[in-house]
Amino acid sequence: MFRKAAVTTVSNRSYLQGQANGRLPSMDSGQPAQEGKVVLKKKVTLLRGISIIIGTIIGAGIFISPKGILKNTGSVGMSLTVWTVCGILSLFGALCYAELGTCIKKSGGHYTYILEAFGPLPAFVRVWVELLVIRPAATAVISLAFGRYILEPFFMQCEIPELAIKLITAVGITLVMVLNSTSVSWSARIQIFLTFCKLVAILIIIVPGVIQLIKGETQHFKNAFAGNDASIMGLPLAFYSGMYAYSGWFYLNFVTEEVENPEKNIPLAICISMIIVTVGYVLTNVAYFTTISAGELLLSKAVAVTFAERLMGNFSLAVPVFVALSCFGSMNGGIFAVSRMFFVASREGHLPEILSMIHVRKHTPLPAVIVLHPLTMIMLFTGDLYSLLNFLSFARWLFIGLVVAGLIYLRYKRPDMPRPFKVPLFIPALFSFTCLFMVALSLYSDPVNTGIGFAITLTGVPAYYLFIVWDNKPKWFRKFLGKL
Repeated sequence: MFRKAAVTTVSNRSYLQGQANGRLPSMDSGQPAQEGKVVLKKKVTLLRGISIIIGTIIGAGIFISPKGILKNTGSVGMSLTVWTVCGILSLFGALCYAELGTCIKKSGGHYTYILEAFGPLPAFVRVWVELLVIRPAATAVISLAFGRYILEPFFMQCEIPELAIKLITAVGITLVMVLNSTSVSWSARIQIFLTFCKLVAILIIIVPGVIQLIKGETQHFKNAFAGNDASIMGLPLAFYSGMYAYSGWFYLNFVTEEVENPEKNIPLAICISMIIVTVGYVLTNVAYFTTISAGELLLSKAVAVTFAERLMGNFSLAVPVFVALSCFGSMNGGIFAVSRMFFVASREGHLPEILSMIHVRKHTPLPAVIVLHPLTMIMLFTGDLYSLLNFLSFARWLFIGLVVAGLIYLRYKRPDMPRPFKVPLFIPALFSFTCLFMVALSLYSDPVNTGIGFAITLTGVPAYYLFIVWDNKPKWFRKFLGKL
């Protein structure tokens, strides 16, 4: 049923002896596939790449509650400025990943680039935290939004039961897992359809907003920068919220080995996607303010629903459905991409070997997909998800900043590396500084939650030495690992 991927794995001992230096064989390395082994096929076209990025970035946030930025900026004008600047900064980060994706043609995203630049220990810590906490919690949170909004039209006059939300959420998670285990092509096709639905949903908001502007509904833009003064701490927190809303631009780099003509399609997909998302986000927020005042927006639980109820009447019932589809697309894109990180980490000896196996007929990394299902279900029914994400939100930006700093390091460490796409050096310098600044800010503004997240991240260090480095394990310990 499963066969090993046709890529040689560098042994743990070569890591310890310093022979690998992160330069691992890839699907494009020219090494012949071993007999009887299969590979993930190149089925991600330019259109599918765009759909992965847009479909993963645009989740529930832009439709439900963009008030975090408004709250921390204090005015309509500053909030729109932050949305724009965060889009530009995210584009800078995406361009850095485009360079990395065209010169390091291996899947795995953050994990692979940290491994190439800084070696196995920080790479293992990254995939350890992603597998155990970040991805299951993030999937559970976005799927809960899916469950809530898919049930919204059926519970218009009363509160939705929490058990019903969790049960429909569990069904949605299982469906996404089955889809990604069954077919790469169908997963990509559905992602294209869901991306189209997301863009339609945004247009449903933008077009009435433009009509409102034509009618002269600009009263909420008068004295746009007047209002509550943003505090010194508030403005950076607004940028933190904005960067989180744009996060997802890196997911195409998780599936580099499956992208057709990656030298051309990765930069193109990233640039096209980020321009569409940035313009869409800014115009959506402008549309909100044509109908809803800043004070009303801060009080609204779901801004898009409030906007639709005022302008569209009964058609507003369609908005929760589009939000649910948007969340489903984010779930699908995230699982499609991150499963490849686990696949690559297993291939390089950092996770159990079974996770690097490919279904012999379907050509999907089925074990790397399925491993997320029980962990996500545990998070869904037992965990305090939002607190957990708060604990670990800083870890995402810490490692992304480390990846982009690694790009600068590789410019000097390996100057002869072929770079079909190359960004000016000031772009990775500015972006890595921004990421590390946000990490430092989170340590200062919320030391308790961030400290807990930092401690959880550090558990990856003893785990690395226990499971990867320690060769002379007792027999009972090896048997225990074998059972696991």
